Amino acid sequence: MGGIAEVTPVIPSVSLAAAAGVPVWLKAECLQVTGSFKVRGAANALTLLSERGAVPGVVAVSSGNHGRAVAHVARSLGIQAVICLSERVPAHKRDAIADLGARVVVAGPTQETAEAEARRLMDAEGLVFVHPFDDPAVIAGQATVGLEILVQVPDARCVVVPLSGGGLIAGIGLAVEPDESGVRLFGASQDRGPAMHDSLRVGRLVDVVEEDTLADALAGGLGEENHYTFELCRQLVEDVVLVSEDEMAEAIRLLHRDHDLKVEGGGAVGVAAVMAGRLPLDGPTVVVVSGGNIGDAEWERVLHA
Repeated sequence: MGGIAEVTPVIPSVSLAAAAGVPVWLKAECLQVTGSFKVRGAANALTLLSERGAVPGVVAVSSGNHGRAVAHVARSLGIQAVICLSERVPAHKRDAIADLGARVVVAGPTQETAEAEARRLMDAEGLVFVHPFDDPAVIAGQATVGLEILVQVPDARCVVVPLSGGGLIAGIGLAVEPDESGVRLFGASQDRGPAMHDSLRVGRLVDVVEEDTLADALAGGLGEENHYTFELCRQLVEDVVLVSEDEMAEAIRLLHRDHDLKVEGGGAVGVAAVMAGRLPLDGPTVVVVSGGNIGDAEWERVLHA
């Protein structure tokens, strides 16, 4: 993974500290290579694959950021990549993936239809499927975010993480070990189709209806099977809170105004949750800002709303 993903900074936030009543740092994964944390998991998974021998090619399903990360890492390792996307993935994310040399396949209206096409291509073309979250190598790559937090903010009491499929929060949880360290781990999701949140609430995997949302990076379900992240979230995450579209937009504006950061909706849900006062923060807090891949038109619309 070394040389592909970067160590990202933590940035103190005076405005969020005032809102929360505790010191708050932003873990700026929006400044990561490819604009999101996803490159960490992709780098680990593809590097392990390449070390085992020749790879005929890889295929991934993505809401945008995982696909861009897989395309970036695959190009650096000389591996062909096919990325399957739903029709909901914004055009600027599709274009960024294609610009990295990957073959982009738009397959149907949902993540479910895109994954079905990716699985078909895996069988038809002999490709290796790189799961966006439910894979031990991907989870281990995302765990490096948690390892960096332990070094950068050693007295952190709470960590707030954007939550979709759970690969990021599961990796961070394995790194910070809440049961041993006492660090409290919280997830934040959009209130439109929050698959992991809803599944955790009822104790089993549930289907969600995908809806248009600023948090397009967090869209999609957990799949028909989930081998790792659901159970890890049950074990490691204290609570998950939901935020609205308006709250995400306000968080995007705060991150731009106070920190000069360009952040997408899915990357801002943790900040939105802190601003809304929905989390029982009781000590130094790190909020993961997971991605910055927002389209120019949407960025301008949110800033000037």
